[in-house]
Order: sequence, then structure tokens, then C-alpha cells
Amino acid sequence: MHPALAHFHRSGVSGSPRCAGDLCQEFPAIDAADSNASAMDIFYSRRDMISLAVLESGRPIGLINRDILLSQMSKPFHRELYDKKSCIAFMDKEPLIVDADMSIEALTFKTVEAGEKALSDGFIVTREGRFVGLASGVQLLGAVAEIQAEKNRQIMQSIEYASVIQQAMLRASRDMLSTTLPDAELVWEPRDVVGGDFYHFASFADGWFGAAADCTGHGVPGAFMTLLASASLSQALERLGPRDPAALLAAVNRNVKGLLGQVHGKGESPQSNDGLDAAFFWFDVEQRQLYFSGARIALHVLRPDADHFESMVCDRMGVGYVDSLADYTWALSTAALPPGSLLFVSTDGLTDQIGGPRKIAFGRRRALDFIVAHRTQPLSALCEGLQRALADWQGAQSRRDDVMLFFARV
Repeated sequence: MHPALAHFHRSGVSGSPRCAGDLCQEFPAIDAADSNASAMDIFYSRRDMISLAVLESGRPIGLINRDILLSQMSKPFHRELYDKKSCIAFMDKEPLIVDADMSIEALTFKTVEAGEKALSDGFIVTREGRFVGLASGVQLLGAVAEIQAEKNRQIMQSIEYASVIQQAMLRASRDMLSTTLPDAELVWEPRDVVGGDFYHFASFADGWFGAAADCTGHGVPGAFMTLLASASLSQALERLGPRDPAALLAAVNRNVKGLLGQVHGKGESPQSNDGLDAAFFWFDVEQRQLYFSGARIALHVLRPDADHFESMVCDRMGVGYVDSLADYTWALSTAALPPGSLLFVSTDGLTDQIGGPRKIAFGRRRALDFIVAHRTQPLSALCEGLQRALADWQGAQSRRDDVMLFFARV
């Protein structure tokens, strides 16, 4: 470790450094009237010094770099020529000089403006214009790294707690699903600590309602959108009931657009262009009738006697977003399902994942073919198998998006 940085770590400063004075070390200085020989003596006696401040009446006027002075004085006849001359001969006349109260943030910008010289030579710290000490570029880099690490730690703590909140929001739906549909599997796998996908499941006397949605973005922005969209869906369900998924999509669309200020008024500009893709579906248990409405997410049905999936087509209009009309009406599809039918919904984190030998998307067809080939397995095993297939396909590629999978045998 560099001596100056070691001194910084030993200095006992409580918490992260906040100002230039926190980095300052007491080092000897030299008067402008002193000779180069005197400067040499100081450097020889203090091998930890990178630079030496030059003062005039107690105020700094320059900085002598150790390596430059020793290099110059080692040349033939330079000792004879310069030993007794003023030390200002090899002095940097424009060093970085900062007040002890300058913040680390302001000091960082000042150092960048001053260029490499300030990082290599260090800088002079003053109080009311008078010399206090020196600080090195290494110390400043260490302070910036420490402050950034602390900020990152606080941000990660906040994000991790946000994950607890997001998972708590989803837990009621997961618990209701496991109680209502024993033969069902749900995977919610955010790309980051929090994610932009969410699901909703609710049971009623005559059937059950399910929703799978992919909000704009992932990570923290996506997570904020899931809270907004999930609240909008809950309000719509309370007001309209669960039996018309198309009407619910329209209600969520209006609410999201209103909350995000996505307007089309004359002379107005939208405040954002965010929204969600979603699949809403209601299953009438007595009639065994499935009602589906989708905004850029399809629902796939595999009947017991079929050798391929039927896809219930979704509209190409997203929910929310500037281009989604406030009065848009999504199509409602219905299907009568015999016992043992398998339902499958996924967000595009599955289908869009790049990988394989040719570095292409996993694709919808590959996912559906895998499910058909393993349809006789318990859904838990089938779901795990599809996740492994996706991981194998992804290989060394980075995860592109959040992944959500929903399986149910009805």
C-alpha cells in the first residue's frame, strides 16, 4: 500500500472523508528563499513525501515534485549550478491549492480540471489562505472509492428491502394459487434484485382469475411500475369483478395513462412513455370456459388429446404508453377446456433470451415444443426442466430480462 494511503487508513477519521481537510497530512514546507540543496535535504529525510510545498510569508506559491527535482539535480554539474539557488527554479508555479473545507465532491471536480499533475503530485491544503498540509491523489481516489462504496451499500440495502416489499406484494397471489390449483407452477425470476414482471391470482366461488404482466424496464424502474400496475389491477377487480379480462385491461390502461401523465391533449407533452404487456384470464369452473384478453402476451392451451398448443391470440396494443388510446378495447377470446388441459403463459424474458450456438433468441416455438415433449411429467418437474433448458441455452450470455412462467393443469 502507498504510504500516503496507509496514513489515510490509519488516520482514524470517523466515517467517510467529507472535505479536503480530512485528507490533509502535516508535511514540512520550504520557504521560497531557501535553496535547492535544502529541498533535497528534506526529500532525503522524508522518503514518504511525493511533493514539497513552497511558501512565501506562510502562503503557498508552488509545489516541487520529488522525482523532477532529484532528476534535475542528478544531471552533470547541476548540483554546482543550482545547489545554492532558490528552490523556485524547479517549482510548479500553478499547483492545485484548495481550502480545507472544500467538499470531496468539489475537490474531485477540481482535481479533474487540474489534470494528471494534481493526481501524481498531490495538492496543497490551506485554511484562510495559509498552508496547512498536503494531500495526495491516491488519498483522494481512496476517499472517492470509500464514499461510492458507502453509497452503493445504502442503495443495495434499499433495493434489497424493496425486494422484500415486492415479494410480499406477490405472496398473497402465490398462496392463493397453491390453494386453488394444486397442479400449477409459477416462476418469478427478476433479472436484478427487483423486477418489472408481476402476477396476480384470485379465487372466487365460481372460478379464478389470473394475470401475468411485464412492465417497462427491469430493476428499480420496473419494480416501481409493477407497484403502480398491480394497484391499478386491484382497483379494477374490485370495481368490475374478474369475469371480463378485456374490460379489466381497458380499466388498467386508463388508470396507468392517467397516473403517468400520458396525455394526448393539444399542446401537451407526455410525462413518460411507460406501461406494460399483460395477459388477463378468467376460468369459469362450472362451465369449464376460459376467457382471455392479452396485450402483447398470448396464452397457450394444450388440450389432453392434442399434439400441439393452441395460442389464444393477443392484441398488439400495450397497456399504458403514449401510443395506446385511452378508449382502446381489447379483444376477448373464449375457449371450452376439457379436464386435463394445460395452460401456459410466459413473459418475453423467456423467449427473447439470447444463446445457443448461433447466439439467437430462445423463441416461443422452442419453449412450446419442450413443454409438449415433457407434458406427462408433473408440472414441477416440467417447469424445472424448462428453466434448465433456458439456462443451458443462455450459457455464458448475460440475462436479458426478467422471467416469469405460469403453468396450470385444469
